[in-house]
Amino acid sequence: MELIRVPALNDNYIWVLADNQHQCIIVDPAQADPVLKIITSKKLTPVAILLTHHHNDHTDGVKGLLKVFSTLPVFGPKETIAKGITEQVNEGDTVTIGQFNFQVLALPGHTLGHIGFYQAPYLFCGDTLFSAGCGRIFEGTPEQMFQSIQKIANLPDETLICCAHEYTLSNLKFAHHIWPENMAITQYLTEVTTARAKQQATLPSLLKKERNINIFLQCDNPELQQKLKINIPNPPLRAVFTLLRQLKDQY
Repeated sequence: MELIRVPALNDNYIWVLADNQHQCIIVDPAQADPVLKIITSKKLTPVAILLTHHHNDHTDGVKGLLKVFSTLPVFGPKETIAKGITEQVNEGDTVTIGQFNFQVLALPGHTLGHIGFYQAPYLFCGDTLFSAGCGRIFEGTPEQMFQSIQKIANLPDETLICCAHEYTLSNLKFAHHIWPENMAITQYLTEVTTARAKQQATLPSLLKKERNINIFLQCDNPELQQKLKINIPNPPLRAVFTLLRQLKDQY
């Protein structure tokens, strides 16, 4: 498989995954034109569009793609019905087309019906988990977002986190603000600052790396809890997560 990162809008990434038969799936197309340019230049044939949630910066390209590929199936959660889906999918469903076989994961929090698509090692997780951070909670609850991130955390170390925004640098700045003594975060902040100055992308990210630099995956760390001034032993991890998310919203 070839994973292709397609920049769109200000900081979005559309993902295109191609197999060795030159067929591809398109994930969260914010715009049609960048995708059409890529698949034309690489002589790819799209076989499906996958949508993780209903926000326009993940769906606005669907109509344009369907104008060119009118029979293309579009898979997404119930909340994306108005965005042009042809196949509604839910937790536990599979999307199987040719060499593609995605497991659908319910990942509510950012939106109530948010889902992810997982085919090892690729996880298309929309706006749930970012590199060094997590999505804002617009419709769901902190409890839902915490559980969704725990679901992702249970995936193998070699999982590629294919999220939809280039937020890594700002997330690392917040993490460093919270936990300046964490050398893994400090070192990666330096690396990403250099990379972004050169307009280099930081995604996809390995889940193994995220376990070390993403504080939202480290709510059980006593040192982090101490930095957050949580002084009770064995605090509920969802409470630690909720506090972290509140602090990020205010940062």
